[in-house]
Amino acid sequence: MNTSVPSARLRHQRTALALYLAFAAHGAALAQQTAAPAQDAAALRVAAPPVLARMLRSTDAPETAQKLLTSAGARPLDTREAKLDLVVDLTTSKIWNPATQRYDTVELRSYKSPGTDPNIPFVAPTVVTAPGETVRVALKNDLKPEPDCAQPSLNTPHCFNSTNLHSHGLWVSPSGNSDNVMLTLRPGVSFEYEYNLPADHPAGTFWYHPHLHGSTALQVSSGMAGALLVRGARLPSPTRNGDLDTLLREASSDQPMAERLLMFQQVAYACRNDAGKIKTDASGNWVCDPGDIGRIDNYDDQFGFGTWQKSGRYTSVNGVVLPTFTGLQAGKLERWRLLHAGVRDTVNLQLRALNARVAAPTGLAGAALENWVGKNCNGPVLSQFEVAADGLTHGQIIEKRENVLQPGYRSDVLVVFPTPGHYCVIDAAAPASASVTQAAEDRQLLGIAEVAGPFAPAFEPRALILQQLSASAERNMPADVKPRVLAELRDGLRLGAFVPHRDIPKSEVNGNQELYFNITGDDQYQVDGNSYAPKQARDLILGRTEEWTLTSKRGGHPFHIHVNPFQVVAIYDPSGKDVSVSGEANDPQYANLRNTWKDTLFVKQGYNVVIRSRYERYIGEYVLHCHILDHEDRGMMQNVRMLVPDGKGGGISANSHH
Repeated sequence: MNTSVPSARLRHQRTALALYLAFAAHGAALAQQTAAPAQDAAALRVAAPPVLARMLRSTDAPETAQKLLTSAGARPLDTREAKLDLVVDLTTSKIWNPATQRYDTVELRSYKSPGTDPNIPFVAPTVVTAPGETVRVALKNDLKPEPDCAQPSLNTPHCFNSTNLHSHGLWVSPSGNSDNVMLTLRPGVSFEYEYNLPADHPAGTFWYHPHLHGSTALQVSSGMAGALLVRGARLPSPTRNGDLDTLLREASSDQPMAERLLMFQQVAYACRNDAGKIKTDASGNWVCDPGDIGRIDNYDDQFGFGTWQKSGRYTSVNGVVLPTFTGLQAGKLERWRLLHAGVRDTVNLQLRALNARVAAPTGLAGAALENWVGKNCNGPVLSQFEVAADGLTHGQIIEKRENVLQPGYRSDVLVVFPTPGHYCVIDAAAPASASVTQAAEDRQLLGIAEVAGPFAPAFEPRALILQQLSASAERNMPADVKPRVLAELRDGLRLGAFVPHRDIPKSEVNGNQELYFNITGDDQYQVDGNSYAPKQARDLILGRTEEWTLTSKRGGHPFHIHVNPFQVVAIYDPSGKDVSVSGEANDPQYANLRNTWKDTLFVKQGYNVVIRSRYERYIGEYVLHCHILDHEDRGMMQNVRMLVPDGKGGGISANSHH
């Protein structure tokens, strides 16, 4: 594999646009993504993750199906299936470092597949599927064997070259060769995963990543993560809700609304000196000298409190550090699928107008770049209108000025830029209580949005969204539900006809669960007072509906449970005030969360988070855990056994013969 970076790119990075890498609209053809000639002033274009697996509908003509399969490098398949070949291997490539104004050479574990861009290898391909269809992922582990990888404690990170696969957020079986995170794939092993999505699976933004206890954080932070989009075409009816995709369409055509996938990653690579210590510069930031190779190989000094800030690394977007987002048009509504595929740093996404006639921040990094942002990215804050979280459509669009994304979160937002010009895409400063690090986080520039087009007449974003969605409803909704859809849109941009799950009233609850996270004084990472033990499990019974109370004794932790999503009921701060509607003055992340559906939710220290969940369809054993993944690797995880009812108020294990 050719891992060199084209000389045109190197020359490009030394120009006045050194910090700007262009970001092509999602879905652009890979064949058109080439570096501009050195004499060309056009910006270099780098695409979103390629779509290398998609579903073949029964309506696809045979020649179309064969063409799609050939272009994806897959073998012929039956319709209604997608096949993705993934190889896990060490990849040597380069990552742009703004602090030194040069590329750092890195060697990281990565996913490879047909069509992977050798210049952006640490982003896995996007899988596109639909409800009622099957995704097959043929995973091959080509990493080197580790004969002595076992540790005295299961909760000491270990076996970095062993792996498996988790389909985060999918409502599929946790057993067999489906979303089974109990499997271990050693080096040299190949295994095919099969995700059978039910016909009533929600359409939305999901993702996949490794999930082997002991190596999860190290592999995900290396870039082993990819988006998994479930696209829906089910129209609402008087008796059934539909897919939001059928509403998010252009008002003047049958085409889907323009969309972008933004996957945020935090690759904490480091270079070491002869003594094995991480190299740093005079400011304490991690540094790689020419000839060094950056790696992620040690939990003790590359993960943990404060390590990301200390590293001086930058959150990348689709594998690119400080990109430029291009192809935007003033006044044109877009759907942005935001995916936090990082391990432990909070992203507080904010869009602000850049001051006019400001030169690019060439050569700036760290505090100097933050000062540049503070001086020049101080135009009006643009609203983001969230239509779904964690792949699950909201009952009402939520307007956000800041979008707090914790590890594992997804957020589908509608955005529109009012005028042509440049806009700052910022990871805004976050207070300590809002952050997974429990320390106030500095503001960081994520990229620049270039917005083209003529100046549009002044408009109010909510009115524009109402106008476009109403026009889409008039054009696309069935006559027997069109009045309802239009009435709900006019009533505060409600989306009741597209919510994938029914509300869970208190009257339906027939059980309770309590859970708390903790980190002890001797650094034991625990759920309910215990570090992870495979033979210990929380027993739940299929068919029940239960209310959970979540809290944390030390630190903030994103709670994630596999298979079954949950509905937020209330979030009580330490004084007992419910902040699930109003949020908090210095932290907006809990605002308007009441009644929303999620699969990952941040639990702040001392808060009581109340959620409800139905246990439907799937039995077997899976896990819940903190999605600060090095916390999970160190023991902040618990097995869940979904039991079959025994007819006496209890449950029977799927493996029981009694």
